[in-house]
Amino acid sequence: MAIKRGLSGGIIHRKKSNGPHFSVVVLVLLSCLVFSILFVGSGLWSSSATDQINFSTSSSKQDLRWRERLALQHLKSLFSREVMDVIKANTDDLGPLSLDSFRMNNLSSSWNFVGREISAGKNTTSAQSKEVAAYTKRESSGGEQEDTFHEDHSNFFESPAKLARRVKKRREKRAANLVKQDDDVIVKLETAVIERSKSVDSAVLGKYSIWRKENENENSDSTVRLMRDQVIMARVYISIARMKNKLDLAHVLQNQLKESQRALGEAAADSELNHSAPEKIKSMGQVLSKAREQLYDCKLVTGQLRAMLQSADEQVRSLKKQSKFLSQLAAKTIPNGIHCLSMRLTIEYYPLPPEKRKFPRSENLENPHLYHYALFSDNVLAASVVVSSTIANAKEPEKHVFHLVTDKLNLGAMNMWFLLNPPGKATIHVENVDEFKWLNSSYCPVLRQLESAAMKEYYFKSAHPITFSAGSSNLKYRNPKYLSMLNHLRFYLPQVYPKLDKILFLDDDIVVQKDLTGLWLVDLHGKVNGAVETCGESFHRFDKYLNFSNPHISSNFDPNACGWAYGMNIFDLNVWKEKDITGIYHKWQNMNEDRVLWKLGTLPPGLMTFYGLTHPLEKSWHVLGLGYSPSVDRSEIENAAVIHYNGNMKPWLELAMTKYRPYWTKYVKSDHPYIRSCKLSE
Repeated sequence: MAIKRGLSGGIIHRKKSNGPHFSVVVLVLLSCLVFSILFVGSGLWSSSATDQINFSTSSSKQDLRWRERLALQHLKSLFSREVMDVIKANTDDLGPLSLDSFRMNNLSSSWNFVGREISAGKNTTSAQSKEVAAYTKRESSGGEQEDTFHEDHSNFFESPAKLARRVKKRREKRAANLVKQDDDVIVKLETAVIERSKSVDSAVLGKYSIWRKENENENSDSTVRLMRDQVIMARVYISIARMKNKLDLAHVLQNQLKESQRALGEAAADSELNHSAPEKIKSMGQVLSKAREQLYDCKLVTGQLRAMLQSADEQVRSLKKQSKFLSQLAAKTIPNGIHCLSMRLTIEYYPLPPEKRKFPRSENLENPHLYHYALFSDNVLAASVVVSSTIANAKEPEKHVFHLVTDKLNLGAMNMWFLLNPPGKATIHVENVDEFKWLNSSYCPVLRQLESAAMKEYYFKSAHPITFSAGSSNLKYRNPKYLSMLNHLRFYLPQVYPKLDKILFLDDDIVVQKDLTGLWLVDLHGKVNGAVETCGESFHRFDKYLNFSNPHISSNFDPNACGWAYGMNIFDLNVWKEKDITGIYHKWQNMNEDRVLWKLGTLPPGLMTFYGLTHPLEKSWHVLGLGYSPSVDRSEIENAAVIHYNGNMKPWLELAMTKYRPYWTKYVKSDHPYIRSCKLSE
């Protein structure tokens, strides 16, 4: 008989040195194991996998006791007292017989353990318990009777009914634990979802909620999409039919295509479709089915779809160019409301006697201790916003002096507006650029170039492409503002204001939100121009504006030099004169007569003229992009001293971005009768 696994796989031999006692020891061991398995060691019974011993349950407890007494009598006659003490110690509580018991009781050295090592103490007991449990599970799954331990080890044999009840209870307990775990997981998930929902913006949730009426049906426009798909496939099959000379089928497809397009119209949703749409879908489906049977060729269909995609792409490009052209054209035009305002003011101004055309406090115009502003504009409404916003945020309005320069056409309107709406205690003066007699073609390169035949050809002749696609790329450079000296007057500030030390230049598309007197206290460190740099983005560096393929540019400038912005610039006019800034400007302007150094505009020559002579200001002084970028941070706008609507989307145009417009309209005198009559307050 093999040794039981309950002995943890160890094989017991007697050492050969004990001679004739070998057979007696083996007999004692075998007898001990057999009787222990039968009546005592349930752990040995449950752990054996090789020798299956099938016990029969006795009908009464008396029969069991009789067997025990008989076995004990035989054991006493066979075993020594030392062995009986070990057996008794392991069977008092009906626990399993363990080899550890032999080792702990210091048996004779004739006992030798061969095989895998047996862990001491609790590890052995734990391993044996796991083996017992595994064996019990195997026995119960086979439907046979099994022996299990009570917690008090009071019974060795169990009836099938009792065993079934025990297994059922275990299963119920396990099921209850699993249900409890599932409930805990669900609670955790619900809690996480609730916390997540708290972080969702309710406004956004309302905008994109799946419970909105228009989203009740996730395929609300499925019919429209189906009809569009049918139209596309009809066009594909028409092309293939003509290619294969099946003109009758192509004619049928063409007629059905027209019917479907008529039913589809401009519909974007199913609710907008014509009532005849279902019938057209059915008819088109039948024709397409017939065409598929006769014409379908995977390669041809793929080719036609690719051709249609390329054609659509070209159309999109063309439309983009048209859109760009029209937006630029709209940006360069004067709205009817502003034209109306200018006309009304001009009519009111010229009948005034000369004494009523003068502004008060003219003595402040050349006082270098005051805060002077230069504003060159032909837009009455825009200029009024610049002046009113500056005064509204000034701490000492009486110390501010505004020098406005406009053209002859808008001189009367500009004067009349500020006569009717004086800027409080501030000083204002309006001049006509055409009255600057020193500003002529012999002195100013720009005026001389504008009189040249090449420039006239560029601006005025009809030989230039006038189509949307051809003209859009050059339209921005043929902007009429480049023909006006108002745009180039910024390079002649010392000549216009010879008695001033510093002046703040402002564009007419800005809004002032804070007191600007701090700019006069900024130390420019010997530089001429104080400006906010714009090189946070790569396209605002010099190589964006200048032609670095020209040796005059590449040898004098760094292509990665940081650009800066016009619109709000503090100029030191004394250093300007020392550095002869106007002379530097004339030099570069003369070299660019053929527009080989830069395109038209004032920023490129400004970057070149003030190269190395510009002091960077804090970005909060001047925030740009409100005329083209929808992503300007709101906090930056609100914290800025000046906000600039540079770009095509000026705040007085319908093109303006609505979210930026209120910053400008708050300074428009919407209650003024001329503003209301010209519908500029709408």
